[in-house]
Amino acid sequence: MGSFLNGLLGLVILALNIWAIISIIKSGAETGIKVLWGLLIVLLPVIGLVIWALLGPRGTVKF
Repeated sequence: MGSFLNGLLGLVILALNIWAIISIIKSGAETGIKVLWGLLIVLLPVIGLVIWALLGPRGTVKF
């Protein structure tokens, strides 16, 4: 059961990271800033996502 929950948590984090990267790409920020934010999220998935949620550029991404 613990393995299932860990896998589900990993999948949720992956989905949120993909959503954040798409939002960064669609934002109006400069290209260099977009690259830095994308690298932060890819290299530090959980911490990068939290920092992006607090400080990062937003685009218009709708599900």
